[in-house]
Amino acid sequence: MTTLSPTPVERLLALFDLEQVGPDRFRGYSAPSGHPRIYGGQVVAQALAAAARTMPSERLAHSLHAYFLLAGDPNIPIDFEVERLHEGGSFSARRSAAKQNGRTILTLVASFQIVEAGLEHQIDAPQVEPPENLAPTGVLAERFQSFLPRAARERLEEHSALDMRLVEPEGLLGRERVGTKRQYIWFRIADPLPDDDATHRLVLAYLSDMTLLSTVLAAHGRTVFDHDLKVASLDHALWLHRPFRADEWLLFAQQSPNASGARGFARGEIFSRDGRLVASVAQEGLMRVVSPSR
Repeated sequence: MTTLSPTPVERLLALFDLEQVGPDRFRGYSAPSGHPRIYGGQVVAQALAAAARTMPSERLAHSLHAYFLLAGDPNIPIDFEVERLHEGGSFSARRSAAKQNGRTILTLVASFQIVEAGLEHQIDAPQVEPPENLAPTGVLAERFQSFLPRAARERLEEHSALDMRLVEPEGLLGRERVGTKRQYIWFRIADPLPDDDATHRLVLAYLSDMTLLSTVLAAHGRTVFDHDLKVASLDHALWLHRPFRADEWLLFAQQSPNASGARGFARGEIFSRDGRLVASVAQEGLMRVVSPSR
């Protein structure tokens, strides 16, 4: 009997299916990737998933604030300890600590709310090329092959759950646009996801960590592939404003207001295809110039 391998989307969703190992204690695993460190968005999303497991289903995450403390090892499990900080009539709060070998690698505080009506306004979505007019990442890997390291080319070429289109790829993959402090990226999960809002919020938490620090570096004509740079996420914040589907096109409008003190700061807004502002993101990262041999 032939056993079918899981699809990329099934492997993604499996990351959020945590094992319960005790009261408010959960364990997560990393998918094989060949990378020496765990992708930060994975730990953020798993920490949020652990917190959500202690909540009634009618309360959905609306914000999270996380600090990356240590690099995670993808070859060993991650243990999540959830602390119940607050139970209110409309809001609940949880602290989720991610640990490996007894050391905390990430701490996250998330707030959950029942669905309520209220005042409404938002900023307008930027007008950019639609995703259908933009090249898939596999085409970009070929276009920038003379510049990209092999590992980066392979990452762009690999078959994954994510369909991503860069509006102006030179800013992230090349050096032609020194001085730009903005990037626009369309993205979606390529295959259908379950219909529950909680799953889509976990997926967006996972994806919200991508390319923000690259937007800071693009302002200087640099990339994360430069050997004389040490780049690492320090903290991450996400606010979820409106319902959305992560398997439909979303526009990630990113900008970098500041870099100083060996740190870079980026923020972004995430819009649905029809222009609704569904989420906001902010992140600061270490950006230290070092000797290439260091």
